[in-house]
Amino acid sequence: MRAFPIEKIRQARVLVVGDVMLDRYWFGEVERISPEAPVPVVRVAKREDRLGGGANVARNIVALGGGVTLLGIVGDDEAGVQITRLAQEAGIGTQLLIDAAMHTTLKMRVLGRQQQLLRIDFDYLPDEQTLQQLEQQYRSLLENHDIVVLSDYAKGVLTHCSVLIKLARKRGIPVLVDPKGDEYDRYAGASLISPNRGEMQQAVGKWKSEEALTLSAQSLRQRLGLEALLITRSEQGMTLYTEAGRFHVDAAAHEVFDVSGAGDTVLATMAVTRAAGIDWHEAVEWANKAGGIVVGKLGTSIVSAEELT
Repeated sequence: MRAFPIEKIRQARVLVVGDVMLDRYWFGEVERISPEAPVPVVRVAKREDRLGGGANVARNIVALGGGVTLLGIVGDDEAGVQITRLAQEAGIGTQLLIDAAMHTTLKMRVLGRQQQLLRIDFDYLPDEQTLQQLEQQYRSLLENHDIVVLSDYAKGVLTHCSVLIKLARKRGIPVLVDPKGDEYDRYAGASLISPNRGEMQQAVGKWKSEEALTLSAQSLRQRLGLEALLITRSEQGMTLYTEAGRFHVDAAAHEVFDVSGAGDTVLATMAVTRAAGIDWHEAVEWANKAGGIVVGKLGTSIVSAEELT
């Protein structure tokens, strides 16, 4: 690969739209079992909040040197205030709409001796009026950005993602999507979708060979009118499908500690390298390298341009 194009990336403007969430970590020690039930007692020693979902994609883009605007929806609550504060501290331009009728998506993890013992999720859907406000804000932001990232965690913010894709395409702006669920028709017209192995199985069913996977992937890509489809496959690496064919890179990770947020890092790297004019193959190689670094870290983390180079 050529040198990481940091100077061109510094000129890139990425618009990240999607489900934002707060990842809350409680770290502690486990020294006994509760007398009330056969569960460990965690004596909490440290608490830490991190940006999750689309906010973590945006955080990774900043760490890689790109400029970013984050468009999403939060509730009128402590978690929403914390997301706004953390995003501003990270250098993320925020356009976070407040929906007073919902609570901010929150994932709370309890860890003992670096092992996750419990995760509690608080998930709420935004109302239709707020989604319409988001679409209007999206229209006004598009012209100032080079590329759009749609971060779908099935929390409702991208309910009308097909409209967002069409609006970007009319302006000639590429759209990269991290998909969820099995209804992929809603992503038609995007430049790239990047499902992981499990998500791809949801979309096309299980495959028995690489040839069968290639056939299914190319069929899906052509049906949706995508330039590219990238499958992230954990220890099996990543496989890209374009009109030119199949391109595979082996996993770059030396040690897998935690896969939380790895897809966010991959998508962020694809976004900044594509915005910098890098072709699909080289962008995947950089994304694979970034993913290999981030899975060696605990929890939702980022990869910096310095780490990549």
